[in-house]
Amino acid sequence: AVFVEQAFFDAIPLEGVFTSIGQTLDMELVLVPFVALDDIMDHVEGFDAVYMVGGYYFSDDEIKTLARFLIDRKLPSFTTTPVVDVENGLLATNHDKSEIEQFFRRVALNVESVVLGDEFSEPSSFLVLKRGLTLNYNTARALGIPLKYSYLTNTSFVGNLTEISADKKYSLLEVMQEAIAENLKLKTVVQDTLLSAEDVKLAKSNYLPNVTASASGVYVDPNLAEVANGQNPELSTFGNITLSQTVFSEAANANISIQKALREAQKENYNSEELNTVFNAASLYFNALILKSNYLIQYKNLELTKSNLKIATHNYEAGQAGKSDVLRFTSEMVQNTQAMVEALNAFQQALNALNEVLNNPMDAKIDVDETELESNIFENYNYKQLETLLDDPSLRAPLVKFLVQEAIANAPELKVLDYNLQAANRSERLYGSGRFLPTVALQGQYNYTFSRSGAGSTFPSYLTAPPDGYYNVGLNVSIPIFDSNRQNINKQIASIQSDQLNTSKDNLKLTIQKNVNDAVLQMVNQISNIEISKVFEETAKEALDLTQTSYANGAVNIVQLLDAQNNYLQAQLARSNATYNYLLSAMALERYLGNFFLLQTPEERQEFITRFLEFSNKN
Repeated sequence: AVFVEQAFFDAIPLEGVFTSIGQTLDMELVLVPFVALDDIMDHVEGFDAVYMVGGYYFSDDEIKTLARFLIDRKLPSFTTTPVVDVENGLLATNHDKSEIEQFFRRVALNVESVVLGDEFSEPSSFLVLKRGLTLNYNTARALGIPLKYSYLTNTSFVGNLTEISADKKYSLLEVMQEAIAENLKLKTVVQDTLLSAEDVKLAKSNYLPNVTASASGVYVDPNLAEVANGQNPELSTFGNITLSQTVFSEAANANISIQKALREAQKENYNSEELNTVFNAASLYFNALILKSNYLIQYKNLELTKSNLKIATHNYEAGQAGKSDVLRFTSEMVQNTQAMVEALNAFQQALNALNEVLNNPMDAKIDVDETELESNIFENYNYKQLETLLDDPSLRAPLVKFLVQEAIANAPELKVLDYNLQAANRSERLYGSGRFLPTVALQGQYNYTFSRSGAGSTFPSYLTAPPDGYYNVGLNVSIPIFDSNRQNINKQIASIQSDQLNTSKDNLKLTIQKNVNDAVLQMVNQISNIEISKVFEETAKEALDLTQTSYANGAVNIVQLLDAQNNYLQAQLARSNATYNYLLSAMALERYLGNFFLLQTPEERQEFITRFLEFSNKN
């Protein structure tokens, strides 16, 4: 549908023009005149696309309403009006932002000619515009229109290029919580914890009674049965029930204690793996944010190169610069396009990695939310206070000591070694003095004869027939005296294991101290980087604006402009990454502390601050 404002439709015969265009493009174009916005919205049914011909005057709000209406109905919209209508939601126009600049520049040149008394010839007032496609990225995404990479070099995009059509947009806290709930690797560690609990039950089962029942049938040679005096009848059936019960066993007691210690060690292994999983998920989240930001910056840099190419082209056409400038910027545009494509694909790879750690299908459409970080994460989760403490050298030293103390107290890896040490010490006691403790067991059996038949099934008159059922009970006490020297060897092994575990603990404590100190220094670096990157970006932007203006006037050469553009690109990347890198460094420190502030309650965070204040006062 080609919508034309009624007065414009009445003034200019457009039917033949669009009929010819339709035949050329092999499509059916239907002209629909309109007066108000409702006239358009009431006549879109049955069409595949909407084309708005210039000459209408709608407010920005009306264009936004129309754009939302067409997007809801999956109708692509094109317009001959300036870029602002595309910025408000229409799909595309053949205008770009440089046209209005060219217009005012032409007016300024014409006014200058009049003021200087130059001859005002008619050709000097001509304005030759080079058309270019401008596309609303978000509208195209909403309509499901595939954006080919080949569009990038000759198309201007408007809209938020980092806004992705996603089924779910994750905040940092949601990523951390979902990683704990859904990560497959973490679930396997949960199963290990359940298995260790079963090992404890198995160790305790040594003190549970063991009851067995059996039944047998025996057939004996009749000749032998005849002379056996009833002891072995030809055919007999019988059964018995046997009970055995361990009353006391030092080996069983040691095994129960060891398995309990190993179960607690496995729980701490899970806590360690949970911390690693959360940190990995947070790292992937920040990596995705960094790559998302880099992608947008690379796009803006590509647009800047296109703008500089236009300036170089105008200068070349005006005789102010050589063609080499045009060729150089054309080459830069190609390189910038490739850099942007690579940045976009790197961002998608980051989302794939996030899908993996969250146990999402690989084709799940997700996005990462940076607004939550910018709005309240610093204020609500102690990061501002932490930044203040780290920024002051006089407060940093006691803070580091406190953080090391907290990390050692919370480290699940140290607790794993502690529980393993308990198990090794218990083994050492078992093979030391414990080997002289007796093992006491109770045994009992009940036997019953179900039937006796055939030869020899009766007892002689001079013998008393035994009862069909009878029982026996016994108590067994045993003490190992000498077991091929295995007891001494096992004791020595347990002693070596204990020494080894104590050495590992000392080494791990040193590693924790180093990690905490390194993490603090890294955060200090990032605090400085945040402030410096702000100044870097502001000065680089101002320098680029001045250089770009000077280049347009022929005052500087292309090398200076390219240097200014590259400096601004690097400044933007540094500014974008600084905050995310600071938070990522904070996450690394929290991993070493064994706690993540975002997963704590406000009360727990306040307790952390209270402990630090108490520590500072004591020290």
